[in-house]
Amino acid sequence: MIKAILFDLDGTLLDRETSLQQFITDQYERFTPALESIPQQDYISRFIELDSRGYVWKDKVYQSLLSEFSCKKLSWQDLLQDYETQFIYFCVPFPHLHTTLEILKSTGYLLGIITNGRETFQQRTIQGLKIERYFEVILISETEGVRKPEPEIFSRALQKLGVKAQESVFIGDHPTVDVLAAKNLGMKAIWKRDLNWPEPVEADAIIDDFSILPTIIQHLP
Repeated sequence: MIKAILFDLDGTLLDRETSLQQFITDQYERFTPALESIPQQDYISRFIELDSRGYVWKDKVYQSLLSEFSCKKLSWQDLLQDYETQFIYFCVPFPHLHTTLEILKSTGYLLGIITNGRETFQQRTIQGLKIERYFEVILISETEGVRKPEPEIFSRALQKLGVKAQESVFIGDHPTVDVLAAKNLGMKAIWKRDLNWPEPVEADAIIDDFSILPTIIQHLP
């Protein structure tokens, strides 16, 4: 019987592609006087390329971006600070997220988040999504000193919730860091489909929309 449901954050709860696109467009417009030598679409597309789906921290991204376009009217530190403080206002949840969390919470499931990333930034992202009140535990890799797919970070979350691996399910978008890692620990795993990754054969279920999640969890073996 499933007692606890844990989620990845970026690409699972947060529609990161949409959020990033909206943020970087707004950033360019706000910094236009200093960035006017760079065509807007070039700035946006190159940022997204350098970001590498969040696997490159933005200090490196902004340093490379300004260097490539020979932009000297502002520093990469200015842009990084803007990213760290303003991204919270552009956090877009996937459709039906809040409704689904309400249903799961009212059904009696224990909810948690396990995410890789920097503590302050990920906390702000969760605040931006307005979902912190749903979760009993939130584990962020920088705080924990251990990252997915290492089993320790999953084990800590389960211990804090007081449940066994077999009584829990993990939902994430990455085939190995999320799905396979959870399965290796004995958890059930649901893949939040992301066409940028190959479909994981280990997943117990696959979802495209959060609205079907409560039903799928009820029918997990």
